Amino acid sequence: MDALIQFFQEQGSTLALKTWEHLYISLIAVLLGILVAVPVGILLTRFERAADTVIRIISIIQTFPSLAILAFFIPILGVGKVPAIVALFFYSMLPILRNTYIGIKNTDKNLLEAGRGMGMTNAQLIFSVELPLAIPVIMAGIRVSTVYLIGWATLASFVGAGGLGDFIFDGLNLYQPELILAGAIPSTILALLADFILGRIETKLTPTTRSAQQETA
Repeated sequence: MDALIQFFQEQGSTLALKTWEHLYISLIAVLLGILVAVPVGILLTRFERAADTVIRIISIIQTFPSLAILAFFIPILGVGKVPAIVALFFYSMLPILRNTYIGIKNTDKNLLEAGRGMGMTNAQLIFSVELPLAIPVIMAGIRVSTVYLIGWATLASFVGAGGLGDFIFDGLNLYQPELILAGAIPSTILALLADFILGRIETKLTPTTRSAQQETA
């Protein structure tokens, strides 16, 4: 207990800074993923021949080791937060893109026909019918992506981006378990909090009838 108190007295401000850096890197990458993957997912439902190819390419990128992608961007973008955010952005794409495509594609065709019968344009159908119905599925992809990225963001330390990974790798290099725990425990808590908060948002955005159907299933 005394060691824990001493650690917070000595490293408390640094821990707060590293936690903020970790969140900043993760959330910016997720937001970029949402801004790109959601429109692309909607677009792919209009060009289904290209959908499988695009999703397959992104799936292949997802299999690349995280460190390899980080190292790839160093000669192009240098070191720091920018290459880390760009690398994590690529990792955020697949769950959001795939869920957006599936959610939009599985929209009830009868509702689309009713909308067209009312004279709705393609854009109106997307924003008034398809997106509202697909939001729970899209949110599930965002939730998965965010939790993954908070974990992967520890690797950003390798390119000088900061974050809680600094504690982990300093602890490994100096053989100090307390530093490893100081990075691992907060990053785990952040991931659990993100999962809980986004899970609540996903539940709120899920229509009651759909929730009942899911529970029955």
